[in-house]
Amino acid sequence: MTTTPTGEGMMRAIWVEELGEPDVLRLRELPIPVPAAGEVRLKVEAVGINFADVLASAGQYLTRTRVPYTPGMEFAGTIDALGEGVTGLEVGQRVASLGGRGGLAEFALSPTAALIPVPASFSGAQAAAFPVSYFTAYFGLRTLGRGVPGEWVLVQAAAGALGTASIQLAKQMGMNVVAMASTEAKLQIARGLGADVTLLQDDPERVQKVREAAGGRGVPLVLEVVGGTRFQESLDMAANLGRVIVIGNASREQADMRPVELMKRNLSVTGLWLTSLMQDQELAQGAAQELAKLLATGNVVPQVGPTYPLADSAGAFRDLMGRKTTGKVIIEPQR
Repeated sequence: MTTTPTGEGMMRAIWVEELGEPDVLRLRELPIPVPAAGEVRLKVEAVGINFADVLASAGQYLTRTRVPYTPGMEFAGTIDALGEGVTGLEVGQRVASLGGRGGLAEFALSPTAALIPVPASFSGAQAAAFPVSYFTAYFGLRTLGRGVPGEWVLVQAAAGALGTASIQLAKQMGMNVVAMASTEAKLQIARGLGADVTLLQDDPERVQKVREAAGGRGVPLVLEVVGGTRFQESLDMAANLGRVIVIGNASREQADMRPVELMKRNLSVTGLWLTSLMQDQELAQGAAQELAKLLATGNVVPQVGPTYPLADSAGAFRDLMGRKTTGKVIIEPQR
């Protein structure tokens, strides 16, 4: 990344110099970045915050976090500068980006390959809430999960950004949904999005109730995001020949698995990491085309949760970690 000389065009941004809990997120004045060849610069309207952002700033993500850096892997805004060689885009165009980092700032750079068109009906917050959650849900349900109409799927953390996306997409794919969440209020959100069966995640009979909901056999597809000691429960809830798609580890605890249990019931466990999937151009384009069709129905709408100003980014991270939010947590850098 190149920048303007210090003092010539400054912006507010979150800057992380050491890894740790959310207090490491500091508001700073930094030079406005200049797009390199193949990049664009966005005036950022909204940033979608994910558990991956929290884990990255804590040094607990799948890949090493190099500091110093500005967090924010998905963001939306208006193109305000084009790098050398960029064609097919124009200043003033609204886009979303899966740029990987840099979003928590008033201006951010994005490779053109990471840009995603934004439906005209989307607000900035909805545009920022879309890329990570909906691409992940699509890959989990269809590409890796191989879900088919009439099948049951278990959606954990159902009122969160990924959970609400998964419920909407599953219903549009003709699937039946068992949704789990931590409170009755969150279950009400899941029901409003079409979940067929809802259960509190701490219900002492949750494993049996999930299995009974799917005819006593268990669910063929589980979207596993909790990890830790709850991972074994995901296996127990799955039907014979079931598929468990491991998407997250919200518990931040180590999970144990005994392969012999997979053998006994012919279960499959598949990991899902959006970053590597989006690097496969054919997979990414296919998912984008299918998601565009689903968005066109008007029945798939990103669920925007609480919004925070840039100066309270640490508070947004803490609330997400504490499971105090529903929908996609949004930070608005221009506030």
